[in-house]
Amino acid sequence: MQVSANGVRIEVDLRGPEDGEPLLMIMGLGMQLIAWPEGFVEQLVARGFRVIRFDNRDVGLSQPFDQLGPPNIPLAALLHTLRLPIKAPYQLADLARDAVGVLDALGLPSAHVCGASMGGMVAQHLGFAHAQRVKSLTLMMTTSGDRGLPKESLKVRRALLSRPRPALTPEQKFENVLDHYVSLYGVIGSPGYPPEPHLLRERIAQGVRRAFRPQAVARQLVAIAADAHRAERLPRIAAPTLVLHGQDDRLIPVAAAHDLARRIPGARLEILPGWGHDLPEPLWPRLAAEVAHNAGRCAGH
Repeated sequence: MQVSANGVRIEVDLRGPEDGEPLLMIMGLGMQLIAWPEGFVEQLVARGFRVIRFDNRDVGLSQPFDQLGPPNIPLAALLHTLRLPIKAPYQLADLARDAVGVLDALGLPSAHVCGASMGGMVAQHLGFAHAQRVKSLTLMMTTSGDRGLPKESLKVRRALLSRPRPALTPEQKFENVLDHYVSLYGVIGSPGYPPEPHLLRERIAQGVRRAFRPQAVARQLVAIAADAHRAERLPRIAAPTLVLHGQDDRLIPVAAAHDLARRIPGARLEILPGWGHDLPEPLWPRLAAEVAHNAGRCAGH
């Protein structure tokens, strides 16, 4: 279903009982709502949640922002390195206001919030800028954005900035895009939980068939780079907060999780060995249990 949220058309998927505890799930850079695996959603529903997944603006089936054009990634990278302001097509704070708009459209005064990667950054904005809307906060494989934190390796950066091979036909283009993302997940995925290659490829194919907007990924990447003052606002978060991170995350090194937990008052930190920057099926029960436990720290759950 589509709702109007913060003046933007947002695609929303609802699962679980209508009287369940609302759980707003925010996905990462360029990722669609289906990147929250069905099996993981079912485990959350089994724990009494009304799971709310949605496509962030500019990706999936939500409103595109192609009229803003492709951003200048090299310029943004240079300004970021020089610690100068970056003009982004839109801000992470805008994505947070979209998320609040989803709650408004559904008539929900508040919800438990779970964000992964960039979605965790957006969730941080909800925590300090829209505190009354957040019952509890789970931050998965994400970062405060502090400049002093360890960065991804050169190998990971190359994989992130690489592009699919050129193609002569639509069929070849489709296969090359799949090859590209299979290769990327091989670099950033969980070394302790490697996926079955054909299942990984089919999952990626499902997403590409649903929507493929590489220009939106670039715009969101610049929005992340432009979000320069998030870390200093984190002590304002009052909701019960859980930081979940993989010991073997090669995209956002685990030091980021320790930094997040230190900055947010009362935050609980769980580091999982073997986990990288994905959502492997063997970890779904543990992750669902952790989200539910954190929600239980909230009065009234």
